[in-house]
Amino acid sequence: MTDPAPGSARPYGGPYHRAAAAACARAVGIVVALVVAYYLVPLDTRSTTGTVLLLVCGLLAVLLVFGWEARMILRSPHPRLKAVEALAATVALYLVVFASLYHVLEHDAPGSFTEPLTRTDALYFTLTTFTTVGFGDITARSEASRVAVMCQMVCGLLLVGVAVRLLAAVVDAGLRRRGRGP
Repeated sequence: MTDPAPGSARPYGGPYHRAAAAACARAVGIVVALVVAYYLVPLDTRSTTGTVLLLVCGLLAVLLVFGWEARMILRSPHPRLKAVEALAATVALYLVVFASLYHVLEHDAPGSFTEPLTRTDALYFTLTTFTTVGFGDITARSEASRVAVMCQMVCGLLLVGVAVRLLAAVVDAGLRRRGRGP
């Protein structure tokens, strides 16, 4: 079964609804797995080189996951559903990368932020920065932490702007490939 045409109805519980439920379950599973991994992976690096390497490798991983997911959207019988999974995986990985960076940065150079960052605090700060809420309860103090936060801001804009646009284009291409049009 393929994605329903806009405006058409599918019987509840049909193949498309089962595929949609499976896609949502996979998206939630990916997010949960990434957050669990974030809390379990040792982040006790004590070098500037290691911190920079964490950021570079993390961002490279985000790009690789995004590219792989784009390919999967093109091949999927349900491109729109696969795009939801792709966005969940990419955004969750992006947030975990920056939360890990902030946790390591605070561990390497205490006082980089206005308060010590536990893993939960680092994830909270990352999410408030990504969503542009920025409550101001935690702020970057050191030059290195400010550079990391600026990098997150720029990458967040790219993720929201460019990545979402690219996902939409890939979904359209996947639908056209199946002869259904965008």
